[in-house]
Amino acid sequence: MPTVLITGANRGIGLEFARQYHEAGWHVVATTRSKTADDSPELERLGVRVERGIDLADPQSVASLASRILLTLDLFIANAGTNHPMNSEGPDNARAWQQMMMVNAIAPYQLGKALLPKMAQGGKMIAISSGMGSIGDNGGGWVPYRTSKAALNMAWSCLALEARGRGVPCVLFSPGWVKTRMGGAGAEITSEDSVSAMRSLIERLTTEDSGKFLRRDGSELPW
Repeated sequence: MPTVLITGANRGIGLEFARQYHEAGWHVVATTRSKTADDSPELERLGVRVERGIDLADPQSVASLASRILLTLDLFIANAGTNHPMNSEGPDNARAWQQMMMVNAIAPYQLGKALLPKMAQGGKMIAISSGMGSIGDNGGGWVPYRTSKAALNMAWSCLALEARGRGVPCVLFSPGWVKTRMGGAGAEITSEDSVSAMRSLIERLTTEDSGKFLRRDGSELPW
């Protein structure tokens, strides 16, 4: 039975990844920030393994998660992320921006690097990025979020180089504008359809795709 680790699986895209891989017969290890089951009733109903209390803004929490994963992983999906408009100036904005950089960019890289030795031969590592992290397709606004995702793109690209000798492709995905709590009800696609498309793409990935920044249909996004 193949094993997948999914961060940020209490709702939205992460929850949908957990549901679809569980239904496909995978052993799913899902993480949530909450320390109790009350925050993720749908995830609890799936009956998958849940690692609770994982705060990706805390480097010690990230290191603790990596040490608790004793299984060989076939797939790692760095999905957890945070987003706030933060268009105001001042110290509160700066602190929130720093936290966003930690959660969206630093933690995924650190966790991916720590998990690399635990990946199976032919395993794959996916980071959920965003088209808003593309410098070449910049629509402006949402500066903290855009910069955090651009930083994730660079960090994951570096991880792809580090993983090159292990035969483990490290790929960035933009899931599109998805109907989640973060994306809003007016988004263009459901989490079910977005995740289904990304799962199909994951199956087709090879080492030739490592370091790429892809839309859910497999086309490349500009950096």
